[in-house]
Amino acid sequence: MTAWRFVEATWPWEPSVVLGCGALGLGYLAAVRGRLGGRTGSFLAGVLMLLFALDSPLDTLADTYLSSAHMAQHLLLLLVVPPLLLAGTPAFLVEPAWRSARVRALAQTLGRPVVAWTLGVGTIWVWHIPSLFNATLASGGVHLIEHGSFLVTGVIFWWAILAPLQEVRLAPVPAMLYLLAAALASSVLGILLTFARAGLYPAYLRPADVLGIAPLIRAGWGLSPETDQQIGGLLMWIPGGLVYLSAMLGVLMRWYRWDAEEAAAGAASAPDAPVPAPPPVSSGELHAR
Repeated sequence: MTAWRFVEATWPWEPSVVLGCGALGLGYLAAVRGRLGGRTGSFLAGVLMLLFALDSPLDTLADTYLSSAHMAQHLLLLLVVPPLLLAGTPAFLVEPAWRSARVRALAQTLGRPVVAWTLGVGTIWVWHIPSLFNATLASGGVHLIEHGSFLVTGVIFWWAILAPLQEVRLAPVPAMLYLLAAALASSVLGILLTFARAGLYPAYLRPADVLGIAPLIRAGWGLSPETDQQIGGLLMWIPGGLVYLSAMLGVLMRWYRWDAEEAAAGAASAPDAPVPAPPPVSSGELHAR
């Protein structure tokens, strides 16, 4: 099977996903009045990643054939799409809603570090419990709930780090601890999945090969069920952990930039240093002159 035939066979072309992502991107451009820049690129990249996660061969492989593809999809929905969308959202889009006392109270409650961390990290742990994970493969409705929960809790988790309003972000040291704890939790889950018994998710042992691509996956790509499951665990363990560690580096850089800006602002606002008065001249020196 050629690469083009494979893509043609596995691309789902879900109209609801395509239209939803298109509406999200166009709505954003209308809200920012078409102003292009770094933030715009970040937001639109998030929309494209969302489209790729939910409407591409990755989605077909994740739904039926490969648990590693399912893991990659989860990582995109939780660790890539939400931070890109938040990083691309300017403060002026959030400020009108923030003026509402109810919205602000809800955001402050969900944005508490313990709550946000538990939701963001706990969601991916809970959905990888075999009974729940297998339920998503058996029911489209459960699968939809799973994807929605990843996106919502992902936004809540990353809000503490990348909120458009600077005053609601965590301070640098708590943010570093927050992200480090998430990286450790992600690594532990990845290790457990990597070394778990084969067939943890039985649907991937003998998938219903409606598209006729199972021989390509097993023989051509060399992905046995055991290898597939191990790759999924490794994806969570290493790339997943690296996302959190990269965010920690971003926090450090932002911290350094803030310190430099504050130092520059302090120097600019300080009053001019007084000019020292000349030393007194003695009467003997005057006579000498």
